[in-house]
Amino acid sequence: MTEFTTEPSETDGASTAAPPGERPTGEDLPADEGSAAEPAAPAAAGVLDAPGGLHAALEAILMVTETPIAAAQLATVLTVPEVEVAEALADLVADYTGGSRPRGFELREVAGGWRFYSAPAFAAAVDAFVLDGQTARLTQASLETLAVIAYRQPVARGRIAAIRGVNVDSVVRTLLTRGLIEEAGTDSESGAILYRTSSYFLERLGLRSLEDLPPLAPYLPDIDAFDDIDGATR
Repeated sequence: MTEFTTEPSETDGASTAAPPGERPTGEDLPADEGSAAEPAAPAAAGVLDAPGGLHAALEAILMVTETPIAAAQLATVLTVPEVEVAEALADLVADYTGGSRPRGFELREVAGGWRFYSAPAFAAAVDAFVLDGQTARLTQASLETLAVIAYRQPVARGRIAAIRGVNVDSVVRTLLTRGLIEEAGTDSESGAILYRTSSYFLERLGLRSLEDLPPLAPYLPDIDAFDDIDGATR
Protein backbone atom coordinates (compact mmCIF):
# COMPACT_ATOMS: atom_id res chain seq x y z
CA MET A 1 0.00 0.00 0.00
CA THR A 2 1.24 3.31 -0.92
CA GLU A 3 1.80 5.66 2.03
CA PHE A 4 0.80 9.22 1.61
CA THR A 5 2.55 11.94 3.63
CA THR A 6 1.25 15.43 4.09
CA GLU A 7 3.70 18.28 3.69
CA PRO A 8 3.40 20.83 6.48
CA SER A 9 1.82 24.11 5.49
CA GLU A 10 4.02 27.19 5.30
CA THR A 11 1.93 28.71 8.07
CA ASP A 12 1.88 25.73 10.41
CA GLY A 13 3.90 26.41 13.58
CA ALA A 14 5.06 29.82 12.32
CA SER A 15 4.19 33.18 13.84
CA THR A 16 2.88 36.01 11.75
CA ALA A 17 5.27 38.95 11.66
CA ALA A 18 3.94 42.45 12.16
CA PRO A 19 3.93 44.73 9.12
CA PRO A 20 6.98 46.94 8.78
CA GLY A 21 6.79 50.10 10.89
CA GLU A 22 4.27 48.67 13.37
CA ARG A 23 5.10 47.50 16.87
CA PRO A 24 3.95 43.96 17.68
CA THR A 25 0.98 43.60 19.97
CA GLY A 26 1.26 42.31 23.52
CA GLU A 27 0.56 38.76 22.31
CA ASP A 28 3.54 38.91 19.98
CA LEU A 29 5.97 40.45 22.49
CA PRO A 30 8.42 38.34 24.45
CA ALA A 31 7.62 37.89 28.11
CA ASP A 32 10.12 40.55 29.20
CA GLU A 33 8.71 43.15 26.80
CA GLY A 34 5.00 42.60 27.28
CA SER A 35 4.82 44.01 30.83
CA ALA A 36 2.74 47.10 31.58
CA ALA A 37 4.31 50.57 31.48
CA GLU A 38 5.83 51.87 34.71
CA PRO A 39 3.44 54.00 36.78
CA ALA A 40 4.04 57.77 36.78
CA ALA A 41 5.99 59.20 39.69
CA PRO A 42 3.74 60.51 42.46
CA ALA A 43 3.15 64.26 42.51
CA ALA A 44 5.17 66.30 44.97
CA ALA A 45 3.49 66.67 48.33
CA GLY A 46 1.54 69.93 48.55
CA VAL A 47 1.06 72.27 51.45
CA LEU A 48 -1.94 70.27 52.65
CA ASP A 49 0.33 67.24 53.17
CA ALA A 50 2.83 69.11 55.35
CA PRO A 51 2.60 68.89 59.16
CA GLY A 52 -0.26 71.09 60.29
CA GLY A 53 -1.53 71.46 56.74
CA LEU A 54 -3.00 74.69 55.45
CA HIS A 55 -3.54 76.18 58.92
CA ALA A 56 0.14 75.86 59.84
CA ALA A 57 1.25 77.24 56.47
CA LEU A 58 -0.92 80.33 56.96
CA GLU A 59 0.51 80.86 60.44
CA ALA A 60 4.06 80.65 59.09
CA ILE A 61 3.42 83.30 56.43
CA LEU A 62 1.50 85.63 58.74
CA MET A 63 4.33 85.45 61.28
CA VAL A 64 6.77 87.14 58.89
CA THR A 65 4.60 89.69 57.08
CA GLU A 66 4.88 93.32 58.18
CA THR A 67 1.70 94.44 56.41
CA PRO A 68 -1.77 92.85 56.15
CA ILE A 69 -1.93 90.25 53.38
CA ALA A 70 -5.15 89.50 51.49
CA ALA A 71 -6.71 86.04 51.44
CA ALA A 72 -6.50 86.04 47.65
CA GLN A 73 -2.73 86.52 47.80
CA LEU A 74 -2.38 83.78 50.39
CA ALA A 75 -4.39 81.46 48.14
CA THR A 76 -2.13 82.27 45.19
CA VAL A 77 1.06 81.67 47.16
CA LEU A 78 -0.18 78.37 48.58
CA THR A 79 -1.96 77.28 45.36
CA VAL A 80 -5.21 76.44 47.11
CA PRO A 81 -8.74 77.82 46.52
CA GLU A 82 -9.41 81.16 48.18
CA VAL A 83 -12.52 79.79 49.88
CA GLU A 84 -10.37 77.21 51.69
CA VAL A 85 -7.98 79.94 52.83
CA ALA A 86 -10.89 82.00 54.14
CA GLU A 87 -12.24 79.02 56.07
CA ALA A 88 -8.81 78.23 57.53
CA LEU A 89 -8.34 81.85 58.63
CA ALA A 90 -11.73 81.77 60.34
CA ASP A 91 -10.69 78.55 62.09
CA LEU A 92 -7.50 80.20 63.35
CA VAL A 93 -9.40 83.23 64.67
CA ALA A 94 -11.82 80.94 66.50
CA ASP A 95 -8.94 78.89 67.89
CA TYR A 96 -7.07 81.94 69.20
CA THR A 97 -10.12 83.61 70.75
CA GLY A 98 -12.07 80.58 71.95
CA GLY A 99 -9.33 78.56 73.59
CA SER A 100 -9.16 77.80 77.28
CA ARG A 101 -6.00 79.91 77.68
CA PRO A 102 -6.04 83.62 76.74
CA ARG A 103 -3.61 84.53 73.97
CA GLY A 104 -1.31 87.52 73.88
CA PHE A 105 -1.98 88.07 70.18
CA GLU A 106 -4.89 88.28 67.77
CA LEU A 107 -5.40 87.49 64.10
CA ARG A 108 -7.33 90.35 62.54
CA GLU A 109 -8.54 91.36 59.09
CA VAL A 110 -7.54 94.99 58.58
CA ALA A 111 -7.60 97.05 55.38
CA GLY A 112 -8.52 94.02 53.29
CA GLY A 113 -5.72 91.84 54.63
CA TRP A 114 -4.79 89.56 57.53
CA ARG A 115 -2.05 90.04 60.10
CA PHE A 116 -1.12 89.12 63.66
CA TYR A 117 -1.44 91.88 66.28
CA SER A 118 -0.67 91.99 69.98
CA ALA A 119 -3.78 91.77 72.14
CA PRO A 120 -4.98 95.16 73.47
CA ALA A 121 -5.00 93.77 77.01
CA PHE A 122 -1.20 93.55 76.89
CA ALA A 123 -0.53 96.99 75.41
CA ALA A 124 1.31 98.12 78.55
CA ALA A 125 3.66 95.14 78.40
CA VAL A 126 4.38 95.72 74.71
CA ASP A 127 5.04 99.43 75.27
CA ALA A 128 7.44 98.65 78.10
CA PHE A 129 9.38 96.29 75.85
CA VAL A 130 9.46 98.59 72.82
CA LEU A 131 10.50 101.63 74.82
CA ASP A 132 13.25 99.79 76.67
CA GLY A 133 16.27 100.45 74.47
CA GLN A 134 18.40 98.02 76.45
CA THR A 135 16.07 95.12 75.79
CA ALA A 136 14.73 95.77 72.30
CA ARG A 137 17.54 96.80 69.98
CA LEU A 138 16.86 98.50 66.70
CA THR A 139 16.86 96.28 63.64
CA GLN A 140 19.09 96.98 60.66
CA ALA A 141 16.09 98.35 58.78
CA SER A 142 15.30 100.73 61.65
CA LEU A 143 18.89 101.94 61.85
CA GLU A 144 19.01 102.63 58.12
CA THR A 145 15.71 104.51 58.20
CA LEU A 146 16.79 106.50 61.25
CA ALA A 147 20.01 107.47 59.46
CA VAL A 148 18.08 108.73 56.43
CA ILE A 149 15.84 110.85 58.67
CA ALA A 150 18.77 112.17 60.69
CA TYR A 151 20.71 113.34 57.63
CA ARG A 152 17.80 114.45 55.42
CA GLN A 153 15.38 115.89 57.97
CA PRO A 154 12.73 117.06 57.77
CA VAL A 155 11.78 114.34 55.30
CA ALA A 156 8.54 112.70 54.16
CA ARG A 157 7.91 108.99 54.44
CA GLY A 158 7.66 108.59 50.66
CA ARG A 159 11.10 110.09 50.18
CA ILE A 160 12.55 107.79 52.84
CA ALA A 161 11.06 104.81 51.01
CA ALA A 162 12.51 106.05 47.71
CA ILE A 163 15.99 106.34 49.20
CA ARG A 164 15.88 102.92 50.86
CA GLY A 165 14.00 101.21 48.05
CA VAL A 166 11.54 99.47 50.39
CA ASN A 167 8.33 100.21 52.26
CA VAL A 168 9.13 101.96 55.55
CA ASP A 169 5.68 102.37 57.10
CA SER A 170 6.24 99.79 59.83
CA VAL A 171 9.75 101.02 60.62
CA VAL A 172 8.63 104.65 60.89
CA ARG A 173 5.88 103.62 63.30
CA THR A 174 8.45 101.80 65.42
CA LEU A 175 10.75 104.83 65.53
CA LEU A 176 7.81 107.06 66.46
CA THR A 177 6.74 104.67 69.22
CA ARG A 178 10.24 104.59 70.65
CA GLY A 179 10.42 108.38 70.63
CA LEU A 180 13.46 108.58 68.35
CA ILE A 181 11.65 110.63 65.69
CA GLU A 182 8.70 113.00 65.68
CA GLU A 183 6.42 114.75 63.21
CA ALA A 184 7.67 118.08 61.90
CA GLY A 185 4.72 119.55 60.02
CA THR A 186 3.76 118.82 56.42
CA ASP A 187 5.32 119.30 53.02
CA SER A 188 4.14 122.54 51.43
CA GLU A 189 3.72 120.92 48.01
CA SER A 190 2.44 117.41 48.66
CA GLY A 191 0.96 117.80 52.14
CA ALA A 192 2.85 114.69 53.28
CA ILE A 193 3.86 114.48 56.94
CA LEU A 194 7.51 115.33 57.56
CA TYR A 195 9.67 113.62 60.16
CA ARG A 196 12.72 114.68 62.12
CA THR A 197 14.79 113.23 64.93
CA SER A 198 13.79 114.03 68.51
CA SER A 199 15.68 115.29 71.52
CA TYR A 200 15.55 111.73 72.85
CA PHE A 201 17.51 110.68 69.74
CA LEU A 202 20.27 113.11 70.66
CA GLU A 203 20.17 111.90 74.25
CA ARG A 204 20.51 108.24 73.29
CA LEU A 205 23.45 109.01 70.98
CA GLY A 206 25.10 111.36 73.47
CA LEU A 207 24.99 114.33 71.09
CA ARG A 208 24.47 117.98 71.99
CA SER A 209 22.97 118.85 68.60
CA LEU A 210 22.61 117.52 65.07
CA GLU A 211 25.82 119.33 64.19
CA ASP A 212 27.64 116.71 66.23
CA LEU A 213 26.56 113.95 63.84
CA PRO A 214 29.58 112.45 62.06
CA PRO A 215 30.02 113.38 58.38
CA LEU A 216 27.97 111.05 56.23
CA ALA A 217 30.26 110.83 53.19
CA PRO A 218 32.96 108.60 54.76
CA TYR A 219 30.33 106.03 55.72
CA LEU A 220 28.23 106.23 52.56
CA PRO A 221 30.41 106.45 49.41
CA ASP A 222 27.43 106.80 47.06
CA ILE A 223 26.08 109.90 48.79
CA ASP A 224 25.44 111.54 45.39
CA ALA A 225 22.68 109.00 44.80
CA PHE A 226 20.76 110.56 47.68
CA ASP A 227 20.56 113.88 45.88
CA ASP A 228 19.50 112.20 42.63
CA ILE A 229 16.70 110.30 44.35
CA ASP A 230 15.75 113.32 46.41
CA GLY A 231 15.29 115.41 43.30
CA ALA A 232 13.38 112.68 41.49
CA THR A 233 10.81 112.39 44.26
CA ARG A 234 10.02 116.06 44.67
